[in-house]
Amino acid sequence: MSENTITVTLPQLAKMIDHSLLHPTMTDADILAGLKIARDHNVATACVKPYAVPLAKKELAGTDVLVCPVIGFPHGNSTTEIKVAEAIAAAEAGGAEIDMVVNIGKVLGGDWEYVTDEIRQINEAVTHRGAILKVIFENDYLKADHIARLCEICTELQVAFVKTSTGYGFVKQKDGSYNYKGATVQHLRLMREKSGENVQIKAAGGVRTLDDLLHVMKLGVTRIGATATVAILEEARKRGIDQDPVQVSFKPMKEEGDVGGYEI
Repeated sequence: MSENTITVTLPQLAKMIDHSLLHPTMTDADILAGLKIARDHNVATACVKPYAVPLAKKELAGTDVLVCPVIGFPHGNSTTEIKVAEAIAAAEAGGAEIDMVVNIGKVLGGDWEYVTDEIRQINEAVTHRGAILKVIFENDYLKADHIARLCEICTELQVAFVKTSTGYGFVKQKDGSYNYKGATVQHLRLMREKSGENVQIKAAGGVRTLDDLLHVMKLGVTRIGATATVAILEEARKRGIDQDPVQVSFKPMKEEGDVGGYEI
């Protein structure tokens, strides 16, 4: 098998996807429409804001699509006490997978004791309630050494997933505009290298096409966050991906140097 081919099935691709319903402008009607997409395509989870957990739980009842609330989203700046309380409430309301954002300022400042303690407390809170934790780094703000250390911490704490981005970590560019890269090939390789074998990788932000999804799968990613779920899975069907395993080729994502870090 060549470097740019992979063997997949359509159900496997669907279960790679956390269908993202996190935009701040989403109304209840928008969320209901998104939950229908998650249900119809039998994705892994519907990723929702905490207040929408009961609605998601109701709409996804009778399916094996899980509810995935976000904690401290998108900037990670709440106190540890509040983040723990939010995580407990989300898990007890029916959240099966909890995505939390690290305290980015503490990471950049190298306060690893604070960062480790916060992740530990939230991980223990959700796992004691039968849920699992994904830890969002927001890689656009970080350097490679920050990402590597976070992977080591999450491995030590036996966190289920490490995750690249929120999808909302906009960084000021040299021209004064704001943008973000999200999941990059370099950072995904680094996260896979620095995380223990029992820690899974979630790519979020920038995985918008079937080719992107296939490429990150090849890198060892087992979950993505996506709003383009319908387009990705429709493209998969067009390429002949169905219930039986089939080998497909993909166009690789563009690779760049280590572009982590931020400007104010």
